[in-house]
Amino acid sequence: MIVIPLKEGENIERALKRFKRKFEKTGAIRELRSRQAFTKPSVKRREEIKKAIYVQGLQREED
Repeated sequence: MIVIPLKEGENIERALKRFKRKFEKTGAIRELRSRQAFTKPSVKRREEIKKAIYVQGLQREED
């Protein structure tokens, strides 16, 4: 359960923004979406490899 303590005189929009950020970091929505449809392990592995190649390319561009 996510608990967001309100600070004295804090704006409710600011607290809501903190809640949304914490909730997004938990990955609950991402997990729910991934569970809606089964993906084969080979497809997951292929996507991970593509992502790793992409990230490596970005790192090489920075250097």
